[in-house]
Amino acid sequence: MTETTSILIKNPIIISDDFKKSSILIVDNKIEQISNDLSDNDADVIINAENKIAIPGLINTHSHIAMTLLRGVGDDQDLQTWLNDYIWPKEAKLNEELVYTGSKLAIAEMIKTGTTAFNDMYFFMDQTAKAVEETGIRSVLGYGMIDLFDEEKRKAELNVTKKFVKEHHNTANGRIQTAISPHAPYTCSEELLLESKKIADKHDLKYHIHVSETKQEVDDLKKDKGQTPFEYLDDLGVLSENTIAAHGVWTTDDEMKILNKRNVSISHNPASNMKLASGIAPVEKYFENNINVSIGTDGVSSNNNLDMFSEMKIAGLLQKVDTLNPKALPTRQTFNMATINGAKALGINAGLIKEDKLADIVLVNTLTPNMVPLRNPLTNIVYSALGNDVDTVICDGKILMQDKQLTTINENEIIEDIQIAAKEL
Repeated sequence: MTETTSILIKNPIIISDDFKKSSILIVDNKIEQISNDLSDNDADVIINAENKIAIPGLINTHSHIAMTLLRGVGDDQDLQTWLNDYIWPKEAKLNEELVYTGSKLAIAEMIKTGTTAFNDMYFFMDQTAKAVEETGIRSVLGYGMIDLFDEEKRKAELNVTKKFVKEHHNTANGRIQTAISPHAPYTCSEELLLESKKIADKHDLKYHIHVSETKQEVDDLKKDKGQTPFEYLDDLGVLSENTIAAHGVWTTDDEMKILNKRNVSISHNPASNMKLASGIAPVEKYFENNINVSIGTDGVSSNNNLDMFSEMKIAGLLQKVDTLNPKALPTRQTFNMATINGAKALGINAGLIKEDKLADIVLVNTLTPNMVPLRNPLTNIVYSALGNDVDTVICDGKILMQDKQLTTINENEIIEDIQIAAKEL
């Protein structure tokens, strides 16, 4: 990793609260100053950002990053068939080395496409934490608990979570935070959901859970409990401002009121929901009900990439076609979902290029065929930009990629490793 105490980013077009051409001074891991009066003498490292757009690092609020190992597995299936017949049998073969390799490949992909923070739920999470620490990215990590209503399994899952929190929370200079991550109401017992909430409250941690992803899930729970998923979780008392609910595709109007009252954040995963034909989340209604909505990619096998630029564009277009309203989800709102809303969901001091914010900054090249002419920097970022337009990535004040070259990951080596790992599955 490039060790510096100060970095000057010269003359980019900055997208934050507004647009402006200015320079950015980073000292340690914070944005110290944004000004046109900064000089080369003010910093140890100078980055010429002419013809670049500076944006806050993108924030992926729902992922299973080690599923890069399963890219292309079970394509074109519905969720339950995909899980039962394709994904879970292969996940049974996972081990620590495979998850480490898959996590490192995912982080390389995320850095190269402008993501500086992600929220992850999976297995062998010690290995994902190791990959995060080595590569310099920011994360909220949780062990994905599934007890399938078995008491012994529940105790074991909770013990793994407690150990993970104890060993990894607030490590790597604060870049690694931990979350409590029961998988979903249909895979977790009431007891597991309640015990999980107690741990989250004790340590003031995020509570990350899949909710209301498919109509079948909702119908099954209504048949079993007589309640919709968010009604059920609210009656249990597990919903709060620390809850990050992934998907929320089939949320009802009554549930919207619950989410508003409890200050729950929704992680919208448009590409995954489209690919698995789960449905279209009512994002416009969420915003009408003052509910915080961010963007996630979900796992690679239901996406099939981790490119948040693609996810932003899909999110915006999907709401327009769903509502038959071209003004639905305008570019600023979509951009905020991938930046400041994500930061709010994860509880991190990022998502804006502003003094005293964490120095998580991405530079996007404007001199590419798909980015010219540059009439409006924001609409170009949301509708025109591709992940491979990213030139430079800074996270926590460290340069993770410059001139498209990764500084903390040997890209060729990890690609070779993953080719070998894939054969084991």
